[in-house]
Amino acid sequence: MTLLKKEAVYLGAELDNAIDAITLSGELLVSAGYAKKEYTDAMIKGFNDVGPYIVIAPGIAIPHSRPEKGALKTGFSLVRLKDPINFGHDKNDPVQLVCAITGTGNNGHIEMLQKIAIILGDREKHKQILEAKNFGDIAQIITI
Repeated sequence: MTLLKKEAVYLGAELDNAIDAITLSGELLVSAGYAKKEYTDAMIKGFNDVGPYIVIAPGIAIPHSRPEKGALKTGFSLVRLKDPINFGHDKNDPVQLVCAITGTGNNGHIEMLQKIAIILGDREKHKQILEAKNFGDIAQIITI
């Protein structure tokens, strides 16, 4: 069973700022049944409290929160921004891919973070995701 769900992918999002991007990625988690709305609120609070630590590599942000903040299942959402936006990170801005993750249990979100980081850290897969035309293309690239 794949963790990639069509309702959790949005390609070509036109957003103005990091909060909008985190909000959309969280709404997709909720739509896919991976999280409750309060998980999105917790991701936004984490960003506001701690800053752009979620921008883990050039052009890539991975919003997340603790499982007890509303995670229902292990999963992720993917938002590809039409135009990259700044999250306030010194080295890795601007961001074009926002991949929110959820996980259950003590290490669920860490395991999901590791899986997503491996995929997005692969230069060829990263390039393919940026060029994908539709969900079918993404499903061939992300197979977790």
